[in-house]
Amino acid sequence: MPMPRMKEIRDMSSDNRAQKLDELKTELVRLKTMTGAGGSVDNPARLKVIRKVIAKLLTVEHEEIHGIRATKARKEKPKEEKPKKVARAVKKAESETVANEKAQPKKRKKK
Repeated sequence: MPMPRMKEIRDMSSDNRAQKLDELKTELVRLKTMTGAGGSVDNPARLKVIRKVIAKLLTVEHEEIHGIRATKARKEKPKEEKPKKVARAVKKAESETVANEKAQPKKRKKK
């Protein structure tokens, strides 16, 4: 059985997510008991994948219940445009003048 992606999980109904969650939890328990009893599992990495999918399902369910996830028609905030090149050029010029002042050798007094 292929593991669902986040887009597929979000498109599922709440009932389908609950059903999928039950299936995955029972499979996880079955795999854990097999490994705990000293048996070998065909694909040991599947344990990790199942845990992650369960977490994704619970996350989406939680977001839906609490209204955390914004809708697809989310408004994007306009970004402020800053003249980056000008600011960089000013900073570079200032740092060069400071560096030039420091680089000049000090005149020593003769004794």
